[in-house]
Amino acid sequence: MLKTNEKKLVKIAVEGKVAPAMAYPNEVGHDGRVHNIPSIGGITYNVAVGDPAFGWEADHIEPCVSAIQNAEKRRERSNVAFNFLSCVGNEVRILTGIAKGKKGIVVGTHGGAEHVMIDFPPEVTEKLSLDDRFQIRSFGQGLKLTEHPGITISSLDPSLLSKINPKEVSGTIEVRVAGIVPCELIGSGLGEMQTKTGDIDIITSDKNALALHGLLDLKLGDIIAIADCDASFGWCYRKGAVTISVVIHGDSHLSGHGPGTTVIMTSAQGKIKPIMDRNANIGRYLKIGRFRKK
Repeated sequence: MLKTNEKKLVKIAVEGKVAPAMAYPNEVGHDGRVHNIPSIGGITYNVAVGDPAFGWEADHIEPCVSAIQNAEKRRERSNVAFNFLSCVGNEVRILTGIAKGKKGIVVGTHGGAEHVMIDFPPEVTEKLSLDDRFQIRSFGQGLKLTEHPGITISSLDPSLLSKINPKEVSGTIEVRVAGIVPCELIGSGLGEMQTKTGDIDIITSDKNALALHGLLDLKLGDIIAIADCDASFGWCYRKGAVTISVVIHGDSHLSGHGPGTTVIMTSAQGKIKPIMDRNANIGRYLKIGRFRKK
C-alpha cells in the first residue's frame, strides 16, 4: 500500500436528512425538445450503483438515497460543510424511524444541489421516510499520499483508497479505470473553484463522440479518468494533467451536462496513469448496489 497520513486525519460526525425529490417541468434540452421527467433528490428505489449512467427517463438521477443538511437553506455554510465533509466510502448510520441503526455508505456528492448520495441495502431503503435523518462518519478530507506530493486526494475515505489499491510505478501511480474521458467532453463544473464540494459532468450531446471513446456503457459508481484536466484548485484544462473521478449521477438532456462525477484524485503533472479495467467500480470494491451479495 502507498503511504498516507491517515493517522493524522480527523473523524467527525455530520448529520443530514433525506433530500426532497425535485423536478423541473418543461425544461428544454440540447435537442430542442421539452422534457417532463424526474430529477434529483428523494429515495430512488430502482437506481443503484452498478446501474447504467445512461438510458433513464430522468435528468441527473441520483442513485439510492439523496441526503442534505437543510433543504430550506441551500448554499449556507452548514450545507456546504455537510457536502464537503462527506467522502466517498464513509460509513452512514440511520438515526430515526423503523430503520434506525442500519448502516449505509456514501457513494458521491452532487454540486449545486449539495446532495450526498448514500447506498443502503434494498430492504433498508424500503423502510425509509422523507423525515429520516442520517449520521455520516466523515473521514478523508486532508488525506495525502505522503511520498507523492504531485497527487491531490479529495473526498475519499482511506478504506476505499486501500480497496482501489493504486500501484506505484516509477514515480507515478497506476489507477484502474472503467473509462477515459477527453477534456473536450467535460462540461458543467469546468472553471468552478469548488472541486471539493461539487461534481463535474461529462457532456453527452454528441453520442458519436461518446461511442468513439467507449463511454456509452458507463455505470454509476464507475471510476474514470479525465485526461488533460487538473482539479487541484478548480477544474481546468491542463495538458498532461489527469483527474480520477467516480460517476455519481445519471445522464442529462441539458446543454453542457451529462453523468456527473465526484473527484477523488488529481495530478497537474500527470503523475497518475490510468489503466483500463471495465470492472473498476466502487460498488465492486465496497460490495454495494448491484454488486451486493444476495
